[in-house]
Amino acid sequence: MQPLPGFRDFLPTDCAKRNYIFASWREVARRYGFVEWDGPVLEPTDLYRKKSGPEIVGQLFNFTDKGEREVAMRPELTPTLARVVAAHDREFKKPLKWFSIPQCFRYEKQQRGRLREHFQLNCDIIGEASADADVELIALAIDLLRAFGFTSSDVVVRLSDRGFWGDFLRVRNVPEERWSELLQIIDKSEREPRDKTAERLGSLATDVFQTLDSGGTSERLDQVVAGLQARGLAEFASVDVRIVRGLAYYSGIVFEVFDRGGKLRAIAGGGRYDHLIAQLSDDACDLPAAGFAMGDVVLGELIDATPAVRDRMHARMTAAYEIEIFVVVAKEERRSEAVKQAQLLRDRGKRVDYSLGAAKVGKQFQMAEQLGARTAVLFGDEWPNVAVKDLASGKQELVPHERLLEHVAR
Repeated sequence: MQPLPGFRDFLPTDCAKRNYIFASWREVARRYGFVEWDGPVLEPTDLYRKKSGPEIVGQLFNFTDKGEREVAMRPELTPTLARVVAAHDREFKKPLKWFSIPQCFRYEKQQRGRLREHFQLNCDIIGEASADADVELIALAIDLLRAFGFTSSDVVVRLSDRGFWGDFLRVRNVPEERWSELLQIIDKSEREPRDKTAERLGSLATDVFQTLDSGGTSERLDQVVAGLQARGLAEFASVDVRIVRGLAYYSGIVFEVFDRGGKLRAIAGGGRYDHLIAQLSDDACDLPAAGFAMGDVVLGELIDATPAVRDRMHARMTAAYEIEIFVVVAKEERRSEAVKQAQLLRDRGKRVDYSLGAAKVGKQFQMAEQLGARTAVLFGDEWPNVAVKDLASGKQELVPHERLLEHVAR
């Protein structure tokens, strides 16, 4: 039996890597004053229809439950966030700075960097309309990557503004009902042949391509760039109006994060969605909002492809998970005392292990080496002393067993 297509098993090393990523995400998000929350894995299918239209159902793991309710496993967390904020609007002072690390599910063709399940970090600021909120989120996205050891030579944040394209289309008298369609074409222009994009754009093709080739800006983009410069982070960012984010609910600044080599899918993406909460709450709660998501799949690929970052991860995983002390039971009649001392060491916060069954001393030392233990404590002929051995240097000394905890702590 194998995992279902697009799903993963997390063996101990994989789980350690996942925990390392999660711990880094949490540490940096909290450093920015974000607090963690979460929502249910299962939601009414209508919540996603309302946000993305009926076509979204084809990308969902959805079914009718035993209560005859049409439900779906969450493909993302933003609709749940909007529902929760609308329901609890008056309970919290604004702005809200919330983050979550949900597992999400999408029924679509799996490919490199995109599976049918993944974890992602979601960071959102609710109730703040100023450009400062956009800068704060983009700075957070950059610092999340810096925390893993990535530099501006490794990653880039490509910034754009949906408002720029709104002005572009408005000047050319394009009806607003066509804007979403045209923005999706522009969003895909980098990933398809130019002649195909031109055919889809029709009479707008020449003006769009001139704009894409020459670049563009807006007042809000200038504010964001200035904000990143003030923080010393501008080298990580680049204005690129080709970034549109195809989803219709984006209303202002948008951005995506890529590896500089352009070999992978987007590492993260997001932007301002000022009207989505009102849309999902039937206008009962109209709050400005902005946020982004960073997935674990592409990030994991980039970590593995960047030697310095990969080595840093392995060093920290080793420090976090390797056994510190291995208790060697050289004489079985000393096992009860050895187990007692092992428990006392664990009570002091030490990572301690020992052979659960009788084993030769040499085999126990092999176990200690395999577990990465730094120190061995031998319970044998020296009793009531115990032998404490530094496994790196081979240095060994005898310590009265009643002073073992003090000695190890020192």
